[in-house]
Amino acid sequence: MSSTFKPLGTTAPIMPNQSAQSAAKAAAEAQTAIRKLVVGRGIVFSGEIKSCDCLVVEGTVKANIAGCRDIYIAEGGLFTGSASVENAEIRGRLEGDLSTSGRLLIHASGKIAAEVNYNQIEIERGGEISGKVQAQGAGQAAAAPLAAVPRRA
Repeated sequence: MSSTFKPLGTTAPIMPNQSAQSAAKAAAEAQTAIRKLVVGRGIVFSGEIKSCDCLVVEGTVKANIAGCRDIYIAEGGLFTGSASVENAEIRGRLEGDLSTSGRLLIHASGKIAAEVNYNQIEIERGGEISGKVQAQGAGQAAAAPLAAVPRRA
């Protein structure tokens, strides 16, 4: 099963008086200009990742990420480590630290066990998140771990 994740802005605009052939060439060049790293199923990657536009995790990644815009963890994928990104879309598992300046989307199959700092969050029914979860700019009261929230009997 291949990844269906496609970052925004991957198509080149068609200019007036531009032929279909030159428009296709411009679109192909725009695709190659995106710095996209795909770690496929069955592959284990360990290390540090810097300055990528999009990281797609279909296998296992044990890394620290800095300067990357988007991370997509496919169903069956596992990311362990620290990631500071603009957007994150989770269908697999993430463990460690995650900071998103844009949107965090956890799909029904997604599971996060991490210290999470987010700007916008969306969790589909069935998606799971545990650990310290905090909205950016939130006061200290929001920084309390989820387990510390009192429950009614």
